[in-house]
Amino acid sequence: MNVHKVTVAAAAAVVLSLTAAGCGGGDDGGGSGSGSGGDKITIGIKFDQPGVGLKTPDGKYTGFDVDVATYVAKELGHDAGDIEWKEAKSADRETLLQRGDVDFIAASYSINPEREKKVDFAGPYLLAHQDVLVRADDQSIKKPEDLNNKKLCSVTGSTSAQNVKAEIAPKAQLQEYGGYSECLTGLENKVIDALTTDDSILAGYASQPEHKGKFRLGGFKLSNENYGIGVKKGSELKGQINTALQKMVEDGSWDAAVKKNFGPANYKNEPAPKIGVIVK
Repeated sequence: MNVHKVTVAAAAAVVLSLTAAGCGGGDDGGGSGSGSGGDKITIGIKFDQPGVGLKTPDGKYTGFDVDVATYVAKELGHDAGDIEWKEAKSADRETLLQRGDVDFIAASYSINPEREKKVDFAGPYLLAHQDVLVRADDQSIKKPEDLNNKKLCSVTGSTSAQNVKAEIAPKAQLQEYGGYSECLTGLENKVIDALTTDDSILAGYASQPEHKGKFRLGGFKLSNENYGIGVKKGSELKGQINTALQKMVEDGSWDAAVKKNFGPANYKNEPAPKIGVIVK
């Protein structure tokens, strides 16, 4: 019967042991939950847009959107090394945000009513214009109406080609590819006649060393494209990003990023847009 007796000292030892184990478990739990409030941040950008968002062969990321996103991330408390870059193709952007795969997207993401039903936008941070890129030796496209009966390329999920067909050249033959690089290859090989998207993107392609002299911009201002930073619907990040963008303009970093990324192509950019003001 004595085996059932527990001394006061032994009971105290058991209590202390359990308490220590409980404290240790709490520490582990806190560490495992640090992902939601840690240093890492995931940002969606384009990987195939020189001057805007490009992943280079050596694994680096360059372009105006990259510089804007890096600045914003820093204002949110994240160093450049904390950023995980994720490709955000045009057709995937809303899905990436809705699923929470990215914290925000800066990927030549034009603000429009249809997209605003699905996601929220900070900005705008750049006003671009839709234009076309054609082969330098092709003189058959001199005005927007000349795109009728031409093979016009854009990427799946982009509104650019649809805008041309609906409002400017109803007889244009739309060709949708997975990325702008594919459109560019088709243009160079004469499989298509023109590539349409924002002038900022087209200028980036035309200014690349391997493309110099091969292509020219049409010079058509077919639409106003207000670039915004996409966030999940209802996210508090929208206000924080707007504050960061305003600071970027005020301290001169915005102008420096424009000159760095678009200057070589002699891109005539519009002044920095006002936060929350959409140019129709």
